Amino acid sequence: MRAAMYYANDDVRIVDVPKPKIGAGEILVKVRASGICGSDVMEWYRKPKAPLVLGHEIAAEVVEVGAGVDRIEVGSRVFVSHHVPCGACRYCLAGHETVCDTLRTTNFDPGGFAEFVRVPAINVKHGVFALPSGVSDEEATFVEPLACVIRGQRLADLRPGGTVLVIGSGVAGLLHVKLAKASGAATVIATDVVEFRKAAATKAGAEYVIDGREDVPSKVKETNEGRLADLVVTCTGAAKAIAQGFASVDRGGTILLFAPTEPAAKIVIPFNALWREEVTVISSYGGSPRDVRDAIELLAGKRIAVGDLITHVLPLASAKEGFQLVARALDSIKVILRP
Repeated sequence: MRAAMYYANDDVRIVDVPKPKIGAGEILVKVRASGICGSDVMEWYRKPKAPLVLGHEIAAEVVEVGAGVDRIEVGSRVFVSHHVPCGACRYCLAGHETVCDTLRTTNFDPGGFAEFVRVPAINVKHGVFALPSGVSDEEATFVEPLACVIRGQRLADLRPGGTVLVIGSGVAGLLHVKLAKASGAATVIATDVVEFRKAAATKAGAEYVIDGREDVPSKVKETNEGRLADLVVTCTGAAKAIAQGFASVDRGGTILLFAPTEPAAKIVIPFNALWREEVTVISSYGGSPRDVRDAIELLAGKRIAVGDLITHVLPLASAKEGFQLVARALDSIKVILRP
């Protein structure tokens, strides 16, 4: 079968690899659509593990089921989680499924940028979800990133009527804008330094969009009756942007750290200011099965529309072009490959 083998953002090769064979408790799925995630182009994270087949935002069709699999039928359209928690450890029971050891060691084989994927038994048990007919293959590639956003805002305890500032208007940032609006935020403000993404933030529902090169805290006050934001979501790992987030949160507010930095980055924390103003700083990583179910429900009910975020749908043969579009981050939002 064909797969896109990743070596670097500018070196993605279409290769032939063996079609996976399944065992008891496993399923084989045919990938119908697979989104390129911003994390797929983080070379500091990906290149040390290369070569490998990436892709974890998939819509797929079940083509084989192994012995003992009785709740999944051949022909079903499904979303499959690449990382799944055990559901029984102390972290899972405390609601921290995404730091579960099992989640951090599970994956499917080989990756979503391939024609077929083998889903291991534990992923079958905890990470296969039926896709409603009203959710297209392309829309289904948003299940995983939307689940991550849902988890972040749930942990941040977003409440209706507040002001939300989203720093960085890539796919994650735009989903945060959409979800905050759907959840009843009174005002959503977004930032970015790329005109294409600033326009996308306005289209996504942000009442105000600030150029990230400006004095963001001052601009937030100008647009928010002299107040800073109740919730700040940092969707970029740039040190300057994170500093803007620390400076833009109101007294008693919350900062959600949603994106990683490069390993060598140094982030200065204004500790006394955060302490004095009773600011809550939290982080969020990934999505749990609960968040995946909520994401599918939101997409199926059209409470979150994602079609306007899709800028490119390419064949697998154009994987290199797709990676370069995402890495360049100038004229694309969501890039989807269709094997």
